[in-house]
Amino acid sequence: MIESARDRDRRALGRMLTIQVPGDKSISHRVLMLAPFAAGASRLSGLSQGADVAATAAAMRALGALPPDWDPRGEVTIDGPRELKTPAGVIDCGNSGTTARLLLGLVAGSSVSATLDGDASLRSRPMSRAFKPLVAAGAQVRQRGQPGRLPLEIRGGGGALEPIEHATGVASAQVKGALLLAGLSARVPVTVVEPAPSRDHTERLLRQMGASVESGRTEAGYRVHFSPPAELVPFELKVPGDFSAAAFWLGLAVLGGAGPGLRIESVGMNPLRTGFMRALEVMGADIEVEDRGEEAGEPVADIVARRSALTGLDLPPDWIPTLLDEIPILACVAAQAGCRLEIRGASELRVKESDRIAVLSRNLSRLRVEVKELDDGLIIEGSTGTLSGVVEAHADHRIAMAFAVLGALPENSIEIDDASCVDVSYPDFWETLAAVSGGGGAG
Repeated sequence: MIESARDRDRRALGRMLTIQVPGDKSISHRVLMLAPFAAGASRLSGLSQGADVAATAAAMRALGALPPDWDPRGEVTIDGPRELKTPAGVIDCGNSGTTARLLLGLVAGSSVSATLDGDASLRSRPMSRAFKPLVAAGAQVRQRGQPGRLPLEIRGGGGALEPIEHATGVASAQVKGALLLAGLSARVPVTVVEPAPSRDHTERLLRQMGASVESGRTEAGYRVHFSPPAELVPFELKVPGDFSAAAFWLGLAVLGGAGPGLRIESVGMNPLRTGFMRALEVMGADIEVEDRGEEAGEPVADIVARRSALTGLDLPPDWIPTLLDEIPILACVAAQAGCRLEIRGASELRVKESDRIAVLSRNLSRLRVEVKELDDGLIIEGSTGTLSGVVEAHADHRIAMAFAVLGALPENSIEIDDASCVDVSYPDFWETLAAVSGGGGAG
């Protein structure tokens, strides 16, 4: 019997490289902000070691929620409950929009004051969607820079903060999370209505800690309602692997840059995070999910991916919230695989670490990939030829890593102008890329 290429690939499964990715960045931010409110000791492991989560840890130390010598490496304990205190100086959020927006809520609901700032990139990103509903509920926010941007001085509403009811124009886990944290620290109920469900890590963690969080679709949109409990229960959590980090290796594997294939262990499989994998599967990718389990309310599994022949996709706009962070790698996969990809409804990409729509368009064009830039997305006509050139990352970690995947393919010659920007989320990225691709890369 003649053995097919697919069968040979499956027989090679035992020779596949197995890797793990850093702990989920979104979950790591949130557990560092929630655990100090629990009535007891929470035990954590697998926290993200990137600069973004380090900024959150430093901020929580400055607010008195973590001891000064607290170290996020290895297995750690956070004792609670702890009272927030006014920090001695400005809190530097670095490049982390999640840190800044979630802290807006945490401080707004407390009885302390704090000034939040960040680097030049973070200062350019909008904050008003997070702080305006907090002001409406009784918090005071003083804008000390450009309107709607950092630096911002927040004076908590404390016991005077009113119950929060807010309808968002755009699904945003950061805005929703800020409002939920404000309700937690002020002990007031919160209702948020979004046009579509955004990632729900805050809600899952609050439920694990004994809080009442109801969610579901209504005629007005996707509604989340939080009622603060008398006290929060401490928890034990091994943070799942970050799906957004795993996405780069899935992209490399389906493009054939990881030998016979790749297994990624213990990845968080929250259904509001895995739209990228769904998109790849619709495009024809050979992906399997194995060893499913659960960790503190979050689904976890191993993912196996192999080289695949891909077809084009008109990305449904209602998928965008589930793969917004993965659009750079999805665009790069389509560009290399020679298939057409149309993305619409992703205007939120223009206010990330960079204007990702514009940056993707310029860099793909520089590599001689046919691309059309839209107000809210891109149309990419993929190439099957050699891609070569210099990519400008614009200090955006996801741009750098997405194009580095293309640079790891032996037929391509791509240089990334700023390799260090990946440290905000994935300090070991270049080392892992070299191991997975057999020494390739574009660092």
